[in-house]
Amino acid sequence: MKKIIKSISALALGAMVLATSSLSVLADEKSYTYNYDYWGDVQDSPDVYSVAGVYTAEAFGLDLNFRSPQGMFVRDNMIYICDTGNNRIVQIERTGTEQFEVARIFDSIQGEKGEEKLAGPTDIAISDEGDIFISDNGNARIVKVDSDLNFLLQFNLPVDSTVSADSTFQPSKIVIDTAGRVYCIATSINQGLCKYEADGTFSGFVGATPVTFNWVDYIWKKFATQEQRVRMTSFVPTAYDNIYIDHEGFIYACAGGMDEDDLDSGAASAIRKLNLMGNDILVQNGEFPVYGDLYWGEGGGYVGPSYFTDVTVFDNDIYVCLDKNRGRLFGYDDQGKTVFCFGGNGNMDGYFRQPSAIEHMGHDLLVLDSLDCSVTLFTPTEFGSLIYSAIDDFEAGNYEASGESWKKVMELDGNYDLAYIGIGRSLLRQEKYEEAMEYFELKYDDENYSRAYKQYRKEWVEDHIVVIVIVILAAFLIPLSIGRVRRIKHEIDVADIFRD
Repeated sequence: MKKIIKSISALALGAMVLATSSLSVLADEKSYTYNYDYWGDVQDSPDVYSVAGVYTAEAFGLDLNFRSPQGMFVRDNMIYICDTGNNRIVQIERTGTEQFEVARIFDSIQGEKGEEKLAGPTDIAISDEGDIFISDNGNARIVKVDSDLNFLLQFNLPVDSTVSADSTFQPSKIVIDTAGRVYCIATSINQGLCKYEADGTFSGFVGATPVTFNWVDYIWKKFATQEQRVRMTSFVPTAYDNIYIDHEGFIYACAGGMDEDDLDSGAASAIRKLNLMGNDILVQNGEFPVYGDLYWGEGGGYVGPSYFTDVTVFDNDIYVCLDKNRGRLFGYDDQGKTVFCFGGNGNMDGYFRQPSAIEHMGHDLLVLDSLDCSVTLFTPTEFGSLIYSAIDDFEAGNYEASGESWKKVMELDGNYDLAYIGIGRSLLRQEKYEEAMEYFELKYDDENYSRAYKQYRKEWVEDHIVVIVIVILAAFLIPLSIGRVRRIKHEIDVADIFRD
């Protein structure tokens, strides 16, 4: 019944959106940030982030403008930007809240035979030891150098039966784990992530997306001619767009451009969290799947679902996905519940023309725009800071403080579902089960309500065990006593009759 009600609500709102030719709630001048409630209705929200600044090459103090920058990496207070069109990498140091200085610019490395120029670098990663890994796309390699840019190792085209030896290796995105293993997305390779050991040896593919297909097409292929089969779409895994490795070593992978029906049915995921075996372990306990906007519309020339082109993960397991289709940012907690949605396409601060990468510093967000050739810095507002404070306190075991922060969030936005659920979870951890049930009930959180109810029932039984035992004994003993008394009375009456 709940699913039917949700579906009716979603269809009604979707029809309203199409009728008004509106892209989304962002078309409403009142709101920049929004969220979805239990029923799937769009709810305006106080801004979780504000724009601290938009930085072009000139703002950073560079003489040469960025040209189609594609990748960005953050380590401590350093930002590494892959200025792809200019065949260089720009290293920028953040010296203050909104102050930046260029630390280094390099367009070559020191190879075994001398200087080697970079060609269209698309991504960069830094290991814990300070070694630099560069996706040197134009040179068909991933190169590892030390902090002084001296050549250490090179990763080449995977040696595998599924990859033609004549293929050109085009690595686009890379991540490095704590053991020095390299995971790479390569153009034209859709078997999953290319995995290399620390010594450069290719060790296989991991995390290929499940193959989905249409049964009608499948059956038709069985009867089609060879020529017709060639012209039909092949059933192959979807290639990833970007990857990110979190503080625990799990890889978050974006699979943009997913089929609308597959997303709706749950047959495909826009975001996957991969363990060492390449299995997707992303938790999705939210009311809706993790795929961005629920309603897509076709206004303004934008069609189809959100297209996640990058993702970044905080230490508190909140992950933020970047939608390049409509230029929006979607934040989710570790349970897959929506924390915030904001952004859009445009030329104003906080909007984008072609967002290509997202990173974070603490709770601050940085978004790279490859068409606008700029980096936008977002910092949390008071509302956003309260949300993060509540989540961080809960993770640290400070449940009472977490609950107080969620109450302040609720005072600022009475429609914010996570505030009610957060208060309920903090009360649950404080063993205040009956109060927790009230908050879970308000936001239809069945799973947490069941947990609280189970504990409340157990606690109630323990507190009333004596009364329960007495009632149970009374339920058995009183009828027995009454029957015994009646029998005795009957025997007495019968004895009196015979005596007379």
